[in-house]
Amino acid sequence: MEPQAIVVPEFVAVSFGIFVYLLGVQLTRAWKPLREFNIPEPVSGGLAAALLTFALYRFAGIEISFEMASRDFLLVMFFTGIGLNARMADLIRGGKPLFLLLLLTVAFLFLQNIIGLVSTFLFGLPSQMSVLLGSAALIGGHGTAIAWAPEIAARTGQPGLEEIGIAMATLGLIVAALIGGPIAKILIEGKSLTPDHPEEEGSVGASFEDADRPTITNVGLMRVLLTLNISILLGYMLYEAIATTGLKLPVFVPCLIMGIVIGNLRPVLLPRAPEVSRTPELALISDFTLGLFLAMSLMSLQLWQLAGMGSTLAIVLTLQTVAALAFVLFVLFPVMGSNYRAAVLAAGFGGFALGATPTAIANMTAVTKNYGPSPVAFIILPLVSAFFVDLANAVVIQLFLMF
Repeated sequence: MEPQAIVVPEFVAVSFGIFVYLLGVQLTRAWKPLREFNIPEPVSGGLAAALLTFALYRFAGIEISFEMASRDFLLVMFFTGIGLNARMADLIRGGKPLFLLLLLTVAFLFLQNIIGLVSTFLFGLPSQMSVLLGSAALIGGHGTAIAWAPEIAARTGQPGLEEIGIAMATLGLIVAALIGGPIAKILIEGKSLTPDHPEEEGSVGASFEDADRPTITNVGLMRVLLTLNISILLGYMLYEAIATTGLKLPVFVPCLIMGIVIGNLRPVLLPRAPEVSRTPELALISDFTLGLFLAMSLMSLQLWQLAGMGSTLAIVLTLQTVAALAFVLFVLFPVMGSNYRAAVLAAGFGGFALGATPTAIANMTAVTKNYGPSPVAFIILPLVSAFFVDLANAVVIQLFLMF
């Protein structure tokens, strides 16, 4: 019997996403381990909602999907806010860490695909499938897996590879959302680390203790929204200009860049204008947009699609997770300085090495809410995970398809 398909319209999907986010907030406040291990609130709520839709599919034969067109704009607004918060001093301080993080990411791309290649030999699969068990689905995410699946299918003659890539990316996203916080807890509390500049305002959101402090004004909120909208408008113009060169980037990357430009030019051109960067209003908007984006992303996971994939993907993902944890704890953390910022970056790297950039930022946000700010981490990780890594991943995937 075919399941009854229900498509939730856009407005209802956004409304449900807000409810899921608030559910996650209540779960995190009610269950201490979620807070102690820095599990982001939208992850708690989103996974609970995904389990509910899975139960409806399994026991009632109802297949729920959501219209998600507006979700991507939330991501654009969030990263534009990250750009507005960036100061030139942060960018200068982030030069060397950015370079080191990029080198580490490229090294991990090779490690991830080597594990995928070994897995194909273990399970008798075509070697070209290694990237769908590696960086195409994990660091690359759903979009990269879908993009490369047809070419891999043409080379191997095997159908259904897109579903395998999607399943691997989905499993990776779930694990990525759960491991970042515990990684940071182990490093920060185990080594008694503290923020390098505790007096700085956080890039995203408020600490749990300050969450209810009434410091936001309607005028300040409108001022921040106007600045965000102008930055996004210019970001879309930059996106179109870059696209004419043949270079494909996620649209939020040019918006992040224009946010950085406006955030640093505004005090120079309008020295008497009220501040926008690192204000409670911008932190609120950033927290809201990222939280709602992630809640909607996780609540829309169709977990029943994983049921037919057998134990192969679970074994491969276990190997990839162990490799990611070992790499973060014993390679990335020491190389990045073994300090508080390195611990925050470790949480973020755990998020995008197996999941996606929003997951990485959510992990780091949960960590900095508990332990204190790390503005440079919020600048360099998105630049690596959303910009440089796509270019490097395409080259590495091509290399592994030659096997």
